Amino acid sequence: MGLLRNVGTISSLTLVSRIAGLAREMIFSRVLGANEATDAFLQAFILPNVFRRLFAEGAFSAAFVPMFSKRVQQGDDAGDDGHAQAAQFSNDVLSVFLPALIILCAIAEIAMPAIIWLWSPEWRGDADQLGFATDLARITFPYIALISLVTLFTGMLNSVSKFAPGASFPIILNLVLIAALLGGDYWMANGGELRDAVYLVAFAVSAAGVLQLLWLYYWTRVAGFKPSLQLPKVTPEVKRLCWIALPAAFGAGAYQINTLVQVYFLNALEGSNVTYMNYADRLNQLPLGIIGIALATAILPSLSRHIAAKDKAGASAVQTDAIELAMLLTLPAAVAMAICGVEFVTVFFQGGRLSIEDARIAGEVLVALVFGLPAYVLVKVLVPGFYARSDTRTPVYAALVALAFFIGFNIAFLQRFGVVGVAAASAVGAWLNCAILYAILVKRGHYHAPAVLLGRLAKQLVAAAAMGAALWFLRDAFEGWYAGNVFERVTALGVIAVAGAGIYFSVALFVGAIDRATVAKLIKRKAAK
Repeated sequence: MGLLRNVGTISSLTLVSRIAGLAREMIFSRVLGANEATDAFLQAFILPNVFRRLFAEGAFSAAFVPMFSKRVQQGDDAGDDGHAQAAQFSNDVLSVFLPALIILCAIAEIAMPAIIWLWSPEWRGDADQLGFATDLARITFPYIALISLVTLFTGMLNSVSKFAPGASFPIILNLVLIAALLGGDYWMANGGELRDAVYLVAFAVSAAGVLQLLWLYYWTRVAGFKPSLQLPKVTPEVKRLCWIALPAAFGAGAYQINTLVQVYFLNALEGSNVTYMNYADRLNQLPLGIIGIALATAILPSLSRHIAAKDKAGASAVQTDAIELAMLLTLPAAVAMAICGVEFVTVFFQGGRLSIEDARIAGEVLVALVFGLPAYVLVKVLVPGFYARSDTRTPVYAALVALAFFIGFNIAFLQRFGVVGVAAASAVGAWLNCAILYAILVKRGHYHAPAVLLGRLAKQLVAAAAMGAALWFLRDAFEGWYAGNVFERVTALGVIAVAGAGIYFSVALFVGAIDRATVAKLIKRKAAK
């Protein structure tokens, strides 16, 4: 129940964040549309997001959380102040971490014109567009340093089971960007230029980073820690952290290199493909963030404790519960978006400066992208099984194989399949990565999916298929409503969502895809409260 409670806390706040992010993208699409200016901003915004995912959901947390948690636990077990030992370790890390981030930002700011030139083959002959894209990237890049420090504080709080502050900070970014977009819309309504509005949104990114850092710093102090700067000193423990984190950085970096390479391929095509992929990925990321990232964050400390205690059965149970819960919630989302992808994009994003044709293209991208959604979530659940054993290298190899497939496919078929092909290659690469990770866990004897789990997954697929068949016929009943007024859009989306969820969970209960004993326990627990 501890896992379920922690996942619930993280998922609830992540849901709020994702809804705010969806609202942000809905406003973004209507205010700015799909054009070269939006491509330039989104390309600039990807750079700090790559580092956010690299640190917040990858290398740094994977290395830092177990080491920090160990110090808290060892100090408490010995009758000492575990918080004090852990706090000193975090200050040692901070003293090295911050100068490294400053140096990184300085180098990137100087090299940014070359970076954008290499990254944007279609713009190389357009000095004005290249200069605009470079300006935006320079404005947003300091967010990397700010969000990396946020990640340090989030790791400290997660280690003492305080998940709420770390799960809530993305909400700040979304609210600040929404305010900037509304300000840009007002500016353009009064004769201002589109590019000026985009500049405003770019500056808002770094401003939001400052607010996020202040938010996490406050909660870190509330938790009893007082982060402080000191002269940089590479202690043996900091050195060990680096040795653990670097392979994980390359592993997580493979995913992020995939993102950067993806943008390169999208820029090699005609049209606003970076923007189309952004709108599609926003819907794809909604269940991925709520389910996958929440589970990965919650199970890492739990897995680490079981493995440290040599409790193989306990670790296996945590992994099994996470996979079952992940697929129970992910499969219906993936099937619904695969069948109603164009309709969903139209409902959420079409309007203002975003045309019906733009929504259609983005919807087709979404359909291709969500075939990999279950795999993306499973990778998030399987990787902690390696990180909890201080094995940060194996996920590197799996991710690099997937990256090699992605690059090879796009080199061979980019012009033939276009932006939809880029999305499909990402989905297939995710399944390849997932298969490799699971096969290695089995081979090493760390984890093997029990028969009861495989049975439940098969039954979940039956429920998802039943839901998909119903949505296939229901979708056409509301043709014309998806691009209608607010009432029509909300009605169409609401009917599809309620009908889909009702059919899926009804069939899932009937065929036994859901553990009824677990549901009964949750109902009793809720009633008792």
